[in-house]
Amino acid sequence: MSRSFIVAGAQLGPIAKEESRPAVVARLCAMMREAKARGAELVVFPELALTTFFPRWWPESQDEIDRWFETEMPGPETQPLFDLAVELEIGFHLGYAELTPEGRHFNTAILVGPDGAILGKYRKIHLPGHRDRQDWRPFQHLEKYYFEKGDLGFPAFDAFGGKLGMCICNDRRWPETWRMLGLNGAELVVLGYNTPLHYPPAPEHDHLQYFHNELSIQAGCYQNGLWAVAVAKAGFEEGCELIAGSIIVAPTGEVLARTQGSGDEVITARINLDRCSEIRRNVFDFAQHREPEEYRKIAER
Repeated sequence: MSRSFIVAGAQLGPIAKEESRPAVVARLCAMMREAKARGAELVVFPELALTTFFPRWWPESQDEIDRWFETEMPGPETQPLFDLAVELEIGFHLGYAELTPEGRHFNTAILVGPDGAILGKYRKIHLPGHRDRQDWRPFQHLEKYYFEKGDLGFPAFDAFGGKLGMCICNDRRWPETWRMLGLNGAELVVLGYNTPLHYPPAPEHDHLQYFHNELSIQAGCYQNGLWAVAVAKAGFEEGCELIAGSIIVAPTGEVLARTQGSGDEVITARINLDRCSEIRRNVFDFAQHREPEEYRKIAER
């Protein structure tokens, strides 16, 4: 039995600091409708898809921090997205800032089925940036200040006839992310990112920002025999240029679809989860060829 279906990446253009949640959700709903019209069964939205990328600002109070976070999912402002998914019978991936009942702050993503049920949750593990205010920067990157390190590991969830995993933005740069997802059986990885074009600590690498994005995702797919849908928040957002180039990548590392602009844009491709075996039964057959006893240093501090 073929496990073939159409997936969509729903890239977001800039979100203004004062843009309301309902306005953003309306944009997401419009792209969900387009994805469904193109036959998609799953649509992937970016990291922190409900707001501007707020870690670029130093907050003056806890209230200023908490305004960006969701205390429930779905909540009143995000319920229309869940309702539309049920109406259209389409699943989705959504990145958002999560504030737990215990007062913990995470950079989170969820996987939602076509019945509106949450099938899985992931909390970002590899937090980039810094914790302290650094006024020499043209903008801050305070993810280590706003968020705690994720505490859910790298699980793979039963969904869409296979095993789906998630990671978020900077996670994609780390080969350990992809290997853990591969070892846990993921056949499709969905992820979102908000990546600045300018990297203040090493501006000489600015011209490589997009190259490194694709390189990381293609290598992760090929070395673990899995599919990926990687989706950007893009464009010039509150004084910061974010890279675009959302992609859908095959287990061979080939790019099947790529966005062309830096605004709201939907890409689609048909994927077949059975194709994971092309890699997993050959070059990267874990059972035959991995030598984990030689890799112990990887997990040492």
